[in-house]
Amino acid sequence: MNRRILKLAIPSIFANITVPLVGMVDIAVAGRLGSAAAIGAIAVGTMLFDLLYWNFGFLRVGTGGLTAQSYGRRCFKDSIKYMTQGLSVSLGSALFILAIQYLFILVAFEFIDCSPEVAALSKQYFFIRVWAAPATLSLFVFKGWFIGMQNTVSPMAIDVVVNVVNVVASIWLGLYTDMSFAGIALGTVIAQYTGLLLAIALFVIYYRKLFHYFDLKESLHLEDMKAFFKLNGNLFVRSLCFMCIYSGFTALAAGYGDVQLAVSSIMMKLLMLFSYFIDGFAYAGEALTGRYIGAKDKPNLLKSVKYLFLWSAAIGVISTIAYAVGGEWMVRLMTTEAAVIEGTRPFLFWLVLMPIISCAAFMWDGIYIGATASIPIRNSMIWACVAFYVIYFIFRGSTDSIQVLWYAYFAHLIARALYLTIVARKEVFGKC
Repeated sequence: MNRRILKLAIPSIFANITVPLVGMVDIAVAGRLGSAAAIGAIAVGTMLFDLLYWNFGFLRVGTGGLTAQSYGRRCFKDSIKYMTQGLSVSLGSALFILAIQYLFILVAFEFIDCSPEVAALSKQYFFIRVWAAPATLSLFVFKGWFIGMQNTVSPMAIDVVVNVVNVVASIWLGLYTDMSFAGIALGTVIAQYTGLLLAIALFVIYYRKLFHYFDLKESLHLEDMKAFFKLNGNLFVRSLCFMCIYSGFTALAAGYGDVQLAVSSIMMKLLMLFSYFIDGFAYAGEALTGRYIGAKDKPNLLKSVKYLFLWSAAIGVISTIAYAVGGEWMVRLMTTEAAVIEGTRPFLFWLVLMPIISCAAFMWDGIYIGATASIPIRNSMIWACVAFYVIYFIFRGSTDSIQVLWYAYFAHLIARALYLTIVARKEVFGKC
């Protein structure tokens, strides 16, 4: 079982390592453009896309879970159907995003409290990067489908290529051309479309034998689409709650000033570095759980969950040690701004604490996705969202420190893990 887990997890981990590095490079490039406002603008600009794209996370999650179960049943006709449905919805959603982009920005900045300089740079970043929406949402579907087919090598190849192109393009366009800050956004657009072309190529190379199952009319049949949206409607609510927490964190941090916004952005990027390691095993959990539930193989389901949690605990311990030893060094890699570096010191202990606390929540997410248990996934994030804002508003009145945001973030992780642990016997293991 460990061999199966590692075969799926290692490619995902390798790919995921490059994902936060892109965000770090974007911040590092911005940090060398001369002000904390540029770093803050990347944080706000990224948050704006999180507001959009996290709401469509169901495209990857739902496609992956459904495909994994069809793989377990050895029903490849259904696998192709789920890809077709996902791509159709992704392209329609992308066109919707492009149509409402100006209205979205108008509404968003009614709720974001930041300096005029940060706001101007954020808008510039957004209006360039938004044109990557068709590629970005389509890649959600492709990566989810590949994972469901027990293939994590193809998503790894896609992510690595996307992120390498993004890093190279952002550095070149941002630091060595007249585009400056705008070049960071354009680098992302170029990278996303490069990734989409690669995804299509990999699908053609490895799965062309399944082409005869393709039937657009049947895939988009009303009853089939109703089932697709019933599952993904709950996952949409989950994504919305994610957005409320993570984007809310950045939006609230912006109210504490440009330096504190930059500090919070750097801290969150460093925490995401851990999450991408643990997500490799969560993706393995997604693929294996869906496969064994589809095949009605409860012994292997139980065995896989046991070993997945052992691996997640190991990653949590290793990450805690790494942050304890090298946390400040990691910060210095992100920025040369003395005020920002000094501002991170009161928050470094969160880097040490969070991995141990969050590994269970992350692992359960992957397992529940594979089980297509969309209702408990939805409910766990509703409770997590409630915990975040209740803790924030309770303690905000007792202090002016931005530490209150980290208390709230800690609370949401506890709420997620606790709820999913309590209902697992029924919602996961009860499906076999």
